[in-house]
Amino acid sequence: MAAFRDMEELCQGLLSLLSANHAAAQQRRLLGRYGQMMERLLEAQDGAEQQLREILNTEKDVAQSLLDAKEQACQGVAELQQIEAKLQKASEEDTHLKANLIQGSLTACFTQLTRELEDLKEIEADLEKREKEVDEDTTVTIPAAISSWPQRCPAHPPGQQPTLPEIHQ
Repeated sequence: MAAFRDMEELCQGLLSLLSANHAAAQQRRLLGRYGQMMERLLEAQDGAEQQLREILNTEKDVAQSLLDAKEQACQGVAELQQIEAKLQKASEEDTHLKANLIQGSLTACFTQLTRELEDLKEIEADLEKREKEVDEDTTVTIPAAISSWPQRCPAHPPGQQPTLPEIHQ
């Protein structure tokens, strides 16, 4: 039995030696895997850092674009206000010019009508003058008729009227 015990101890020693050897190989394998995982982790970390930098740059670009757009919008609002002010001023000037034009047209029409009225008054005064002249001189004598009358009708004394058959002869 002592030999059996010796053999048992030897087997256990060999097993412990084998397991220690096996443990070292397993440890080397685990360390290799750990190294690979660390490399992958570092690569992933580098990739993540690169992506974060790109995102940060993109965010900066977007923020700058937003600031530029806001500034342009403010400038657009200011320009719009200036244009509206100019439009209001032009509208007021247009209204003023229209009023002046209408006033000028009315003044010109009034002046023309006043002139025409004065002309009509002159014509009326001239017509009244002529009517008075005509009314004052109602008897018109025709000199040719007076001088030829006695030559045609010597048989009738002045104041007598010839008869109708005598006139036709």
